[in-house]
Amino acid sequence: MTKPLTIAQFFAKFPNDEVCLTHLFEVRFGQGFTCPSCERPSNWYRIKAERAYSCQWCGHHLHPTVGTPFENTRTPLQSWFYAIYLFTTTRNGVAAKELERQLGVTYKTAWRMADRIRAHMADVDGDKLIGGEGKEVEIDETLIGGATTGGGRGNYRVNKTVVLGMVERGGDVVTKVVANNRKSTLLPSIKANVLPETQIHTDQNHSYKGLPKMGFGHEAVNHNQNEWARGNCHVQTIEGFWAPLKRSINGTHIHVSGKHLWKYAKEAEFRFNRRDRPSSMLPELLSSFQPLTTKSH
Repeated sequence: MTKPLTIAQFFAKFPNDEVCLTHLFEVRFGQGFTCPSCERPSNWYRIKAERAYSCQWCGHHLHPTVGTPFENTRTPLQSWFYAIYLFTTTRNGVAAKELERQLGVTYKTAWRMADRIRAHMADVDGDKLIGGEGKEVEIDETLIGGATTGGGRGNYRVNKTVVLGMVERGGDVVTKVVANNRKSTLLPSIKANVLPETQIHTDQNHSYKGLPKMGFGHEAVNHNQNEWARGNCHVQTIEGFWAPLKRSINGTHIHVSGKHLWKYAKEAEFRFNRRDRPSSMLPELLSSFQPLTTKSH
């Protein structure tokens, strides 16, 4: 398993903004890219006054940062690349305060950068269907966030957000922030993300009882009776995924609003799905972007 870049290797590879912009141009377009304006394969020339390249034939401008997290930002590209590097070399995420300290930017800028990077991680990871005939998927839901009210044994937490997790054994995990853990909410989400004929393992939540009627195999363990595994039936893999997600939110970020929770879950999902190839995380995030959007001049 190849190790991720060291900090020294990262700065040797991306020593300045110009190298970062050249990298974006090469992975998105490259010399010979057909101009969207005159529709001719072109050599592209760097425009020093802005983050752009010009068509040799008609002068049309390509902006490599358009359609990326770096669009419409004055923050140096190297700072963006380094922030992404930090996201790929930590287990529990990167707090905005840490980015503020390391990059020398304002807290507002650091928070915005972290938010865009998490959304980018979600885009790159995508939503691939999991499971299928002969495959086993564990499904569980957990509650995250909220505030403690009451006192003593009357303590309880309000405004918690439900996150549904589905993990293929030996494969990928998919997370979805859902409104509640009712049958009418969970089953459609499972159907949309898990292939038919999958053998599904859950706990005893009654909401999962409709799975066989949907074409899934289904076994459940009863945690209320201290049954954690029965033969091959357990949900220990998905429970193992919840642990670092909650550790990240409770330890690194302290509080995450329900509105933004899906991005933190997707960040953890991105890392989990590359657990056997951690060195691929940075190259993927620095080379995978949304389809071309251009600005005309």
